[in-house]
Amino acid sequence: MTGDLPADLAVQLHQVSCASLVDAMGRRHNHRAHLLPLVSPAPGRPLFGPAATITFLPARADLDDPPDFAELFYRAVRPAPQGQVLVLSSGGYPEASHGGGTKLSRVQNHRLAGVVSDGRLRDFAQLAGYDFATWCRGEATRWGGDTVMPYAAGQPVALGGVCVMPGDYVYVDASGGVVIPATDAPHVFAQALRIEEEDKRFAGQIRSERPSTPQRGGI
Repeated sequence: MTGDLPADLAVQLHQVSCASLVDAMGRRHNHRAHLLPLVSPAPGRPLFGPAATITFLPARADLDDPPDFAELFYRAVRPAPQGQVLVLSSGGYPEASHGGGTKLSRVQNHRLAGVVSDGRLRDFAQLAGYDFATWCRGEATRWGGDTVMPYAAGQPVALGGVCVMPGDYVYVDASGGVVIPATDAPHVFAQALRIEEEDKRFAGQIRSERPSTPQRGGI
């Protein structure tokens, strides 16, 4: 599910791979932009859209009236939730649950593209029944509220070792993921298309190789 993407990106999204997008980001920037493979209750469902972020922190019992998940969700996605990617940072506890099917039904209700977290999520069977894409570290069975707590919305977060700014484009599929600055998205997608063409050309050259012929200048 991709929501209301710019028309050119929506078309190009089906013409490039995650690896090509990662390579394109590497040619434009020298910071880490790739996510290692995550787990999904519906692994055939890729995720793409602009990031809406919720920051999780280690739980503390002494805080007076901290914001709850619902409050932070609506802060993160306003004013136009449709097509956004809800990004949940792990808060240093990637093995803890950061949400489940009931809490994340808001993603379905407001037609977000999906949710991604470098922590765990509960209720994979329920999440698989929604229309949106879900990617995370794995399924959890135990409630995680005594370990991590949602604390802020609309702030930069760390996701699997990558800095995600609100509004960045996030792409995730079964091979991994990539975070693309919003202003760079047209350039990165155009570069990824060129990389796809380069790979096709190299594949054709490789098919014509002969064991007795030295090869130079290829891959």
